[in-house]
Amino acid sequence: MKKTAIIPLRKDSKGIPGKNKKKMLGRPLFAWILTEAVFSDLDEICVFTDDQEIINYIDNEYHWTPKVKALLRSDENATDTASSESAMLEFAENTQYDFDILCLLQATSPMTTVADINAVLNKIETEKYDSALTVVNTNRFTWNENGTPQNYNVFNRPRRQDFDGLLIENGAVYSTTKSAFLETKNRLSGKIGLIKMPETTLVEIDSMTDWKIKEELLASRLKKAKKHQRIDYLVLDVDGVFTNAQVYYSADGELAKAFNMRDGMGLEILRQNQLKVVVITSENSEIVAQRMKKLQIENTFLGVKDKYAFLQHFAKEKNTALAAMAYIGDDVNDLANICSVGWSFAPADAIEIVKQNADYVLTNKSSEGAIREACEWIIKYNSRY
Repeated sequence: MKKTAIIPLRKDSKGIPGKNKKKMLGRPLFAWILTEAVFSDLDEICVFTDDQEIINYIDNEYHWTPKVKALLRSDENATDTASSESAMLEFAENTQYDFDILCLLQATSPMTTVADINAVLNKIETEKYDSALTVVNTNRFTWNENGTPQNYNVFNRPRRQDFDGLLIENGAVYSTTKSAFLETKNRLSGKIGLIKMPETTLVEIDSMTDWKIKEELLASRLKKAKKHQRIDYLVLDVDGVFTNAQVYYSADGELAKAFNMRDGMGLEILRQNQLKVVVITSENSEIVAQRMKKLQIENTFLGVKDKYAFLQHFAKEKNTALAAMAYIGDDVNDLANICSVGWSFAPADAIEIVKQNADYVLTNKSSEGAIREACEWIIKYNSRY
């Protein structure tokens, strides 16, 4: 069965302007659900949007997977009043219903995981439901406008542990068979299956307060999932890690960056201790390319904006885990990896939010021995293994 997902995105947002592209932990909001979808059992994921900037981003950042594509959404289906069903119908008609299962994923649900997506798909593919959705089991008491309780007796108030609670849609994942969608033109119909997600996924992102809450929850979840083992890879950013984040320009463009020779020796010592070095930078710099060639760092990747998605891909390609990686970063676009790898480091002059989330804040500044310090720490740490 061909399992296809659609992630509908609109360019405009009233509550939080540019919400879908706004950076959460240093990544565009929509990238969180997209990356989980890539590593799920889905066969194809389509970002369906009226925003050409997002389409360009998808083309540039997800070239490493054939599962992802971006399609232009019509203006009529990208208004404030347009429903998700109208976007699903437009997509289905544009692709001539080339799917067996259609999955609707919401960018405003960044806490959604691979397991959640696969569980919804399994309800249809294995358990033979016509459609399925994610819900949250909440132990809240609800009331009517007229002052009467909806789900409990005020004279026999149940204890939380004895109360079944309510199942509430969290708007994260919906899925339907092709036949059910053709018949009803609706995301849910027929025999409907339910998949429970944690109560933390119930927070809607309608204000900056909601945004901050969701970002904290996401960072906390990533950190709790960390595992410690022998470090096999050291992954580094460039500007603000190898360099002091300053660049010298001439009329012809980028002229020079300063690198610390002791950092280079530290990386050489790491390789002698059977560790691999990886460089991932958002800049596409010939100076950086030449320096990494001089340092014999074969795994050098330039022009990568979504470092988290790419690192997930790299780990899978190398048949390793984030737990086997250490990471050094200094700015917001490193945050997701800082929160996820086995051990993360921030130079002494990194921005404050990175230092707050890193496992270890180095005593040395970028280009002043920060990398060398991390290398020596890793060698000592690995000695226990």
